[in-house]
Amino acid sequence: MTDAEIAEFKRTLARYVPAGSEHPIFEFMDRNRVRLHITRQRKSKLGDYRWPQPCHPGHEISVNGNLNPYFFLMVLLHEMAHLNNFQRHGSDVQPHGREWQEEYGALLTEYLGYFPQELAAMIGEYASRLPLSHSLERRIELRLKQYDAGASATPVLILDELQPGDRFCLAQAPERRFKAVAKRRTRWMCIGLDDGRQYLVQGTAEVISD
Repeated sequence: MTDAEIAEFKRTLARYVPAGSEHPIFEFMDRNRVRLHITRQRKSKLGDYRWPQPCHPGHEISVNGNLNPYFFLMVLLHEMAHLNNFQRHGSDVQPHGREWQEEYGALLTEYLGYFPQELAAMIGEYASRLPLSHSLERRIELRLKQYDAGASATPVLILDELQPGDRFCLAQAPERRFKAVAKRRTRWMCIGLDDGRQYLVQGTAEVISD
């Protein structure tokens, strides 16, 4: 790439990622000869990675362009970890197995300084755990969404963040109110406050504290 092309690539990337992170991201893309595609919103996925094949001889990464800068960076690092994993292990390991988790955790740690302090603390905790915590990942995703333009000021949590006795409603059905009773592995025993019935609700369910 010419100097002008590099400058234009960084200017474009800077519109999607936190300030300053476009420089190390460019170095990664250039070093690994990656084609980066910024796409329109896709309902089925936020990003993907494609390793070299005869139909596309280089590495390719795509990320949805409608994400806020911190969410965009998180998804991009997820896909960069897939590339690193492929470089080291080929296609002989699980896509999100321990090897990929180690690569992802290392990249998240490297880029922690580009996230706001609250997010960085959660991401740092997430990156230090193996296997990666699905519950903590969901909490981070919800915090990331709160940086969207026009996001609601009412914080959305996941049920695992509450304590026994806390009252809540489901984010997708706010008319339904419950009381958390006890954790049962990945789900919570809850009481419906409107009908008195018992329910098992996934701990990663999006809720609003009452």
